[in-house]
Amino acid sequence: MAIKIGNAPCSWGVEFAQDPRNPTWQSVLKDCADAGYKGIELGPIGFMPEDPAILKAELDKTGLELIGGVIFRPFHDANKWDEVVDASKRTCEALVAHGAKHLVLIDSIAEARAPTAGRPLEAVQMSDTEWEGFKSRIEEIAKMGLDHGLIPELHPHAGGFMDFEPEVERILAEVDADLLKLCIDTGHCTYAGFDPVAFMKRHMDRITYVHFKSTDAKVKAYAIANRTGFYDACGQGIFCNLSEGEVDFPAVRDLLIEAGFEGWCTIEQDCDPNLDPDPVGDARKNREYLESIGFQ
Repeated sequence: MAIKIGNAPCSWGVEFAQDPRNPTWQSVLKDCADAGYKGIELGPIGFMPEDPAILKAELDKTGLELIGGVIFRPFHDANKWDEVVDASKRTCEALVAHGAKHLVLIDSIAEARAPTAGRPLEAVQMSDTEWEGFKSRIEEIAKMGLDHGLIPELHPHAGGFMDFEPEVERILAEVDADLLKLCIDTGHCTYAGFDPVAFMKRHMDRITYVHFKSTDAKVKAYAIANRTGFYDACGQGIFCNLSEGEVDFPAVRDLLIEAGFEGWCTIEQDCDPNLDPDPVGDARKNREYLESIGFQ
């Protein structure tokens, strides 16, 4: 199987570069390598050094390959466009410097959407005008990625405006497939209420990158029944170890093999630092689980 398994700084609780709770970037690289991985994502721009020589030295020391990077920014907010552009330019430059290829575009958590994560019928929707602006901003950053020789990939994410199945299907239908590929996150699919395997079957021709994540079915059901928002659900442990969640990873494996998928699949087990997580232990467990079902 020509599928490689990586990990990401968010599995160590790193969501924002300046969060004082973050571990050091050096410790994340060391932990990832010690847990048996050969590849890692960049994390939020500014978390790892933007001086290529400094980061390369540590990547070489740990034997890790840089896989890609995520633009986790408010594409939904036209007033924050300068922030999106700045993060995108810097991320593109960092990825190119280290030979990484995956530029993942995520609409970050929106104040209007976070309270209804997992509940599509209750979620606020964009007007047609807002949608067109949102789409054009995604297209512009995708073009920036292509200009840098990267693969721009849309990533649906709970709590943002690119979350539920109908809106994902809509943007895929409206944006040229040569411009924008797809990074599917299995856990964000289940959180949003749709089957990642069925969705992947329909769109394998557009999927160039996969994030492995799973959701705890009991925590998710409780969150939906009690109208729990995104942040509180994370604090309740909605994202769990891959072997303990509701995503059917053997079916995902079979689909990827049948489709001839090659390249990286990256574990992103978002964790809340307030829950006193065990990132290294979880990283090992997740790698061992995936190996036990046929991933290498």
